[in-house]
Amino acid sequence: MERPPNLAAAIDAAAEALVGVLDSATARHVTVSPTQLRVLSLIMAHPQSNVNRLAELLDVVPSSASRLCDRLEAVGLLRRVVDPRDRREVRLVPTAGAETLLRELKERRHQAVQAVLDRMPNRVQHELLLALLAFSQAASTGAPVDSDTTARTA
Repeated sequence: MERPPNLAAAIDAAAEALVGVLDSATARHVTVSPTQLRVLSLIMAHPQSNVNRLAELLDVVPSSASRLCDRLEAVGLLRRVVDPRDRREVRLVPTAGAETLLRELKERRHQAVQAVLDRMPNRVQHELLLALLAFSQAASTGAPVDSDTTARTA
């Protein structure tokens, strides 16, 4: 199948639209910055992280990561906890409030995306699912995707 010449531009436009939908679901309900949300998400995804590991994940200097943690700690979304196995290590632990915030945010974002999907015909939703699965597979492996395999897994 031949690729339309504007496929990359269409994907870019769709990604911009998706970011807009996600941002609108986030903006009016969250009192922390997008960067602070990213920090909380990274800490949730990488338990046992310390400030140095967080700095690596964010690609910033440790002092910048530490200041972000200071702000999150001040609003009650993050705690610094001494590692019982190595008292020289201080782990970053999201609070119950942070976990609730991220869970509610994820739910609002899913609802916002679902509202857009509901305006699309079922057949197009299925085609989108197949395309997104194939795109994810190609992006993660770097190998060409067999469309028959992708269709069977969806």
